[in-house]
Amino acid sequence: MLAFQVTRTGHPPELRRIGRPEPGAGEVRLRIAACALNFADLLQIEGRYQVRTEPPFTLGMEMAGVVDALGPGVDGPAPGSRVAVFGNNGGLAEYACVPAADCLPLPAVMSFEQAAAFQIAYATSHLALIRRAALRPGETLLVTGAAGGVGLTAVEIGRLRGARVIAVARGSDKLEIARAAGADHLIDSDAGELKAALKALGGVDVAYETIGGDIFMQALGAMRPEGRILTVGYAGGTIPQIPANLLLVKNLSVIGLYLGGYASFRPEAVRESLAELLDWFAAGRLHPHVSHVLPLPRAAEALDLLRTRRSTGKIVVRCDQAA
Repeated sequence: MLAFQVTRTGHPPELRRIGRPEPGAGEVRLRIAACALNFADLLQIEGRYQVRTEPPFTLGMEMAGVVDALGPGVDGPAPGSRVAVFGNNGGLAEYACVPAADCLPLPAVMSFEQAAAFQIAYATSHLALIRRAALRPGETLLVTGAAGGVGLTAVEIGRLRGARVIAVARGSDKLEIARAAGADHLIDSDAGELKAALKALGGVDVAYETIGGDIFMQALGAMRPEGRILTVGYAGGTIPQIPANLLLVKNLSVIGLYLGGYASFRPEAVRESLAELLDWFAAGRLHPHVSHVLPLPRAAEALDLLRTRRSTGKIVVRCDQAA
């Protein structure tokens, strides 16, 4: 089978032909139809992701496809079942063996491309905004990186939660995508000081912060008393250093959200989150945004779109297309 693999840390991944895996105890084999890309894939290539995997390994954290074989003692999901799975890697290939317990059954109305793009971004935003930050109707929600994979889902979920949503993104095209997802106010991140613009809008109750660095600090400075700022990622490359005295004076909370952690120590929370999200999708309340779909032989090009921020929403690689 074909697999897009990291063979040496810090070097470009390679499309390789390797043996097709056989499922072990507790596993099923998935014939992969689609795999979505994430910023974490870029970190894995560089050896900077929280979970280190020694090369060679196949990239791709969230995948969707059809079960085609069961491991010893596994009674389901049955061969032919349409499922989605997310884990540390393995999705940018024609086949993968995954834990049967991690397989998420798909609604009939959900395509493989939508399913691959759905899991990490929506579950991250759902757990962050509802479980961790307890976002309430009528509150003001700030979303940075609002046209990105997780950012757009935060805009959607904030809108469904009844919040007033402020979207921050770079350029009018990306801001219009955030508006279509439900944002009430749009701020171009290149237009000037973010803190002043946020204060002019009355400040922020909950911030969903994906960039880090100066953007995080400006968002922190615009928080209302008893505000909650979620640190979700550091796409800008700089991890902010937070002055504790500001938290004290304004009675603020800084809340971390790492979906992989929940998958390890509280997997039922992820399952419950995804179950509600799939109900919302089936009811037509969520609309996954996929800006690019490329075949597996063009996976390097897909990663470059992510690296250079030329995408919006999610990028999906079709693993069942040879060209």
